Amino acid sequence: MNRNPTLAENLLLLRAAVMWLLMALCLAWCLVFLKFDLAFIKMIFPGKFTRVLQAHLDFLLMTALLFGFYAVKVPLPATVRWCMVIGAFTNSSLFMAQAIFPILDSQTPPEGLFPSIFRLYLMASLLITSYGFGRGAVIVLLSTFKALPDDHDG
Repeated sequence: MNRNPTLAENLLLLRAAVMWLLMALCLAWCLVFLKFDLAFIKMIFPGKFTRVLQAHLDFLLMTALLFGFYAVKVPLPATVRWCMVIGAFTNSSLFMAQAIFPILDSQTPPEGLFPSIFRLYLMASLLITSYGFGRGAVIVLLSTFKALPDDHDG
């Protein structure tokens, strides 16, 4: 298989997209099992059903974004690619954490070490995800101005 160097650079995005798609599929089955009231799955996800659904949808959304950035074939710096991949997982996993640990899903933030770590994880995830996808979007946008053909009508 001959690889385009640009696509090889962004191969990390493709690999992550496939992994996060598989995660979304696993969560889809978990949702089905939750609807069937399987005790084993309810033990894993004692929190709100909607949080599992949000995690599933967020993994699908992040998968689509990663596939999209890979498909545009614009080379991205390693820091941007890694922030996209890590952010795509951490952002989606926030909902899973709330489904697994319902204490994290309360109106008033609970006190303690674990909730504090969760809040730090949340803030780090937001920053990493925003940087990765934000900078990636700017790079792709700027690449469209470099690649414009002559605008002559004939």
